[in-house]
Amino acid sequence: MRIKRAVNALKKRRKILRLAKGYWGLKSKTYRVAREAVMKSQMYAFIGRRQKKRDFRQLWIARINAAARLNGLSYSRFMHGLKVANIYLDRKVLSEIAVSDAKGFASLAEKATNALQKSVTAKKLG
Repeated sequence: MRIKRAVNALKKRRKILRLAKGYWGLKSKTYRVAREAVMKSQMYAFIGRRQKKRDFRQLWIARINAAARLNGLSYSRFMHGLKVANIYLDRKVLSEIAVSDAKGFASLAEKATNALQKSVTAKKLG
């Protein structure tokens, strides 16, 4: 039995050229060049989705650190104080509080400071 691939091959090429629409020069016109460009762009998109998560976490930490230092704590001591005080908020929420609600963040920093002081005195006594 003979199998003819013309329809499927055209669909495959059409799909690649559709993805390469808007690229400059032969990258949008020629199948061979377009295929390479699309593969590379999909690779960059994959990497970019991972980098976006890293970049946002870095931004959140920078915001929390800046707000914590305004309240007399370093980032690491603030986060440790929250953990000791059993306050479990993720960095995204903490950074949003730091940006939009300074009083709320100050109260969190105060709770963290108190929890740190209690843990230090408990260690000295214990």
